[in-house]
Amino acid sequence: MADTIIIIRGNSGSGKTTVANKLCDELGAECMLLSQDVIRRNILHTKDGENSIAVDLLKDLILFGKKHNSIIILEGILNSVWYKSLFNLIQKNFNSIYTYYYDIPFDETVKRFQTKSNVSYTEQDMKRWWNEKDLLGFDNEKIISKDMSVDDTVKMILKNCTKNIS
Repeated sequence: MADTIIIIRGNSGSGKTTVANKLCDELGAECMLLSQDVIRRNILHTKDGENSIAVDLLKDLILFGKKHNSIIILEGILNSVWYKSLFNLIQKNFNSIYTYYYDIPFDETVKRFQTKSNVSYTEQDMKRWWNEKDLLGFDNEKIISKDMSVDDTVKMILKNCTKNIS
């Protein structure tokens, strides 16, 4: 059913989840939202890293979403090396792939992080996880800058992808 997937990536604290949630609300009931943190932390209770079991579950969920939903949103840090097999699966199974990467300075992610409540990690954790310019290199990968608001980002993504969503 689905042939469209939106991938929103970037470092911790950049704003991925906020944008993905708002985007999914805009797209409605046919949208399936897959959040790396929810799957990895809340469902699997596992750490991220090379050979994480989260990769296999995300693959299964993406293929499930392809059969049952009109559009899939995948959001998370999604390290390009650790999740390479996931991105290969996406490239083989989807014709419409929209990829967005939050390329914002570390100091800005810390400011954004400080507005969150109920987080279980620290600024030091964020620094340890930091992965500068972890782009996928997909043809249409777009950059989200620190100057773009949540609403501006959602509007940009909707403008880019809704023309191909049936």
